[in-house]
Amino acid sequence: MSALLNKVSDRLIVQEVSPRDGLQIEPGWVPTEDKIALIDGLSQAGFSRIEAGSFVSPKAIPALRDGDDVFRRIARKDGVIYVALIPNVKGAERALLAGADELNMVMSASQTHNRANMRMNCEASLAGFADIVSLAGGMDNVSLNATIATAFGCPFEGKIDEDRVMRIVDDYLQLGAHAIGGITLADTTGMANPRQVARIVGRVLQRLPAAALTLHFHNTRGLGLVNVMAAYEAGARRFDAALGGLGGCPFAPGASGNICTEDLVNLCEETGIETGIDLPLLIAMSRKLPALLGHEVPGQLAKAGRNGDLHPIPAALQAAA
Repeated sequence: MSALLNKVSDRLIVQEVSPRDGLQIEPGWVPTEDKIALIDGLSQAGFSRIEAGSFVSPKAIPALRDGDDVFRRIARKDGVIYVALIPNVKGAERALLAGADELNMVMSASQTHNRANMRMNCEASLAGFADIVSLAGGMDNVSLNATIATAFGCPFEGKIDEDRVMRIVDDYLQLGAHAIGGITLADTTGMANPRQVARIVGRVLQRLPAAALTLHFHNTRGLGLVNVMAAYEAGARRFDAALGGLGGCPFAPGASGNICTEDLVNLCEETGIETGIDLPLLIAMSRKLPALLGHEVPGQLAKAGRNGDLHPIPAALQAAA
């Protein structure tokens, strides 16, 4: 990937999604105060975008039932966009009242996954998006983002036709998502491979600028960061990631965690790609997650340390010297 080295001056934008995607499948309840503290810590780490919660039905995602309270009580930092995932107009109304800066709408490329995730077919989801655009599209202080879940493969249907993904992108652009926000391509269950990623990203970037495109990868099969590099080389510049590698989709079998934020930022630092993120702070925060959640997390950097974190010379070697 030699071409990657010629683009090191282009900043990679990390959108932190652990407060939403990371916590939504946690079996234990994370108290509201701890969610707020997590987001406040992330706000100090240099992120320009944080997905802080969702406004779905509490019955569907009970782990995030305190979204209204979280959004109202976080210490907002200038220059940070606080994003809310919303399923419908009712969720959009709640998110707007709570002060969300951006509303993220989600529809799957797969009809089966959309029915499992949204309880409706794709056509009904798209019609609902039009209502959300009518509600929020004219507000100067709110932007919209439209996500295509299972864009690289579906755990129920398997391979997704790339032309179908392009048609959904076009449908989103006709709704106005391009003009007021952006589009996310989500690898919901980690089925993407780097050649597929480069091909699809190249096609999408013929339709919208890199600043309007986000890639959402999972590391389910160990290809998460490889896919980031493939997308970056193809021209993408914005990526979702979760502290500690948390997360997964509760309606997609086998959907393990997102790509790990600190692992991604470390990759960027090692290869000379600017992110503006405070990596030592991320590592410190990630190392607190097991105590918060009651289990270990998938991220690797927080366990291994950075390349410069050297170990003492073994005592036997020192004695021999």
